[in-house]
Amino acid sequence: MGLIKIFSGEEILAVTLKERLEEANINVVLRNNNQANVLPSIQTAKPVELFIMEVDYGKASPVIEAFRLSL
Repeated sequence: MGLIKIFSGEEILAVTLKERLEEANINVVLRNNNQANVLPSIQTAKPVELFIMEVDYGKASPVIEAFRLSL
């Protein structure tokens, strides 16, 4: 059992999906590797990634699919 990546993209979308999953009692790990605060001269924003436990995927799948259809 481990973490699986379910989303990679813009922070606003990642936070929205994270909130929807947490409403369904699914724990979410958000990874944001942006270095803009450390190196302000770099303007390239890296995608934000969301991870969940593999065992939660069955419960999360309908939430993820509804989110994708709403885009």
